[in-house]
Amino acid sequence: MSPRDSSDSSLENLVATFAGSNSGYYSRQFAYLSEAPGFRASFNPMAGLASPVWFGARGLWSWFLVFLLAETFAYIQIFRGWLGNLGQDQLERAEAIRRTLATRLEQIEAARQSGDSSLEALERAAQSLQRALDDSLSAAQAASGDALALVLFGLAILAAAKLSAAVIANWALETRFTRWRSDQSLASGLSTGRVIAATVVFVCAAGLSSLRFARPDIVPMLLDFPTDKNFRIATADWIKDGFEWAKSSGAEFFNAITLGVRSLLDGLEIVFVGTPWPVIIIFVGMLAWLTGGSRVAIFTIAALAYLGILGFWEKAMTTISLLGAAAMVSITLGIPLGILCARRPRLFAIIRPILDFMQSMPSFVYLIPVIAFFGAGKPAAIVATLIFGSPPVIRLTVLGLQQVPGTVREAALAFGATPAYLLFKVDLPLAARTIMAGVNQTILMSLAMVVVASLIGAKGLGEDVLEALQFASEGQGILAGLAILFCALILDRIVAGKPQN
Repeated sequence: MSPRDSSDSSLENLVATFAGSNSGYYSRQFAYLSEAPGFRASFNPMAGLASPVWFGARGLWSWFLVFLLAETFAYIQIFRGWLGNLGQDQLERAEAIRRTLATRLEQIEAARQSGDSSLEALERAAQSLQRALDDSLSAAQAASGDALALVLFGLAILAAAKLSAAVIANWALETRFTRWRSDQSLASGLSTGRVIAATVVFVCAAGLSSLRFARPDIVPMLLDFPTDKNFRIATADWIKDGFEWAKSSGAEFFNAITLGVRSLLDGLEIVFVGTPWPVIIIFVGMLAWLTGGSRVAIFTIAALAYLGILGFWEKAMTTISLLGAAAMVSITLGIPLGILCARRPRLFAIIRPILDFMQSMPSFVYLIPVIAFFGAGKPAAIVATLIFGSPPVIRLTVLGLQQVPGTVREAALAFGATPAYLLFKVDLPLAARTIMAGVNQTILMSLAMVVVASLIGAKGLGEDVLEALQFASEGQGILAGLAILFCALILDRIVAGKPQN
């Protein structure tokens, strides 16, 4: 036997193992498709007939979902045109108009007998109702006449979906076969379990959807999810009781947090609000020049001048105080926690879902538990901002430390580096850019909470934006929004520093 024959025989054996049934057919198809790279069309009648079940049975679940959606949509149109009453909505509207019209006619008759001066107005209203009734009946009749067109449209979509499935089936399976040759843990062959699962999902999706849109009166449960409002009320009461218990049990703890946050905020407000404005401009301008260069310094001074000229100076300083308090706590706690998570993967596996929850929860929802535990005011606003802004610095600290090259750490250890030296002289310097990106993101995300925090009594620029929304004052809202934007840009440029080539 020649080497070529041996290779062909080995490939046929692999195809037979992968395909299971009808391996000869797939051996020929795979050989044909492999003659040139990329997609090559072929025709698999079984895939066209049984799609999307064929794709599910072969383990091609992504294609299964694609053709499940396409064919479900097609069956919905078919059954809507065949069994559905397309003019039902218009008929119900017509019936409601007819009842109203009957009432108006009775009022007209009574007005005629009594000589009421409202007779003319009632007659005009009756004429309008009669026109609306005629329009609804015409629309219902036209909708009923569209039933055949809807069926034909659904059949066209179904035929196109099945033809597409038949054309791409062999190519999709051959692509899976190529991956399977290097990773034989992938699904292969025909599995009875996959056939049953794909069939059940397809029948449920297509059948229930078609029934819902064609004849919703048969199974009313499909219109609304079956639920009991009393269960939601009981659950809400249980959560409320839990909050009350936590507030009473941890009153000293929450009071201590409030006192600490308020003390930090008072100190920052003394610095930013109490310090004369020329001193603030000089200090911030020099800081911008040292970190970002002359261009950043010029922009910073111009932005601060904008805040002062338009009367936003005090509120801007209050906003920066709130932001500074939240950012300082976030960074002070976030970087050490990120270092600990980078060194303890199991701890990070526990912390990560909490960070996901903190970033996924809408910002307004944070206000509910914060108000429950800390009341309204600036401390509560800082706590809400802290929750919203902490995840980036923790995540990017972990990422930066994980990206430190292992060879560098091994070299440092080989030269006798202690754990503290390794952390402060190797890991943190190499991860500094990523960590600073996390600090920057934390500051900007904290500033994004300015407007939201104003809802619970936080002062500052967010208050002006909120008033503009309440009273539809476009000019005030734009000016206050630009003030917040300039505060964000100043902080971003100072923290980011000079661009590195």
